Amino acid sequence: MERIRDEILSWPNVTAEPHRFGGMEFRLDKREMGHIHGDRLADLPFPMKTRNELVNSGRVSPHHILPKSGWVSYWITKGENDIPAVVELFKMRYDQLKPQSRFKKEED
Repeated sequence: MERIRDEILSWPNVTAEPHRFGGMEFRLDKREMGHIHGDRLADLPFPMKTRNELVNSGRVSPHHILPKSGWVSYWITKGENDIPAVVELFKMRYDQLKPQSRFKKEED
């Protein structure tokens, strides 16, 4: 999953650190974008409206532990063929957080 990590870390202001339950967590200006557990699972938080659209479309599953929250799970079952879908989900989350990040920097 190095390719996923490298792509996400190429975006401005994104950092990575170990996730408290294993795997790697990605942050934009200290706000979690989501995390990846090894090469098998990506978990990301979205507003409920977005979460419901993603789940209803079949692109993701409700979160494997918190199914009624805004979190979603993407099970990586096709190896490298899943990379574009995982990156796209992180890009969606990045784009949701980016305006808040930019606004905060303008206030500083």
